[in-house]
Amino acid sequence: MFVYDAAEKYMNEGRSLIVLAGSEYGSGSSRDWAAKGPALQGVRAVIAKSYERIHRSNLVGMGILPLQFPEGVDADSLGLDGREQFSIDLNNGDLSVGQKITVRTTSPKTPSFDVIVRLDTEVELSYFKHGGILQYVLRRLAA
Repeated sequence: MFVYDAAEKYMNEGRSLIVLAGSEYGSGSSRDWAAKGPALQGVRAVIAKSYERIHRSNLVGMGILPLQFPEGVDADSLGLDGREQFSIDLNNGDLSVGQKITVRTTSPKTPSFDVIVRLDTEVELSYFKHGGILQYVLRRLAA
């Protein structure tokens, strides 16, 4: 199945998507479309070893939650191959800068693991809580 078809299928089923990534996720073009595309396909979080700085910020602007594996941990070391289902505990939206949260999986090898929330400023927290920068600005204008 093509990526677009899979994304459309999951959206129709009401399923959100995550991306498991390696180091320097988002390296290359710093254009905001590199974050818009995944957002439009239903990606709601990325779990990576590390991020390219501008791309991480663009993810936040699109309402995608950047999460980071702790030092020395990655999908391979946890035995994850992307076939698992994931549940991310966002603590009822009560997130803080640099907070650790738990990701639960359907993997018998790794039923759960901790990640670091890469919302690095209070402003980024606000953007994310509103679903992205556009929603944040529109709500401010409407208030």
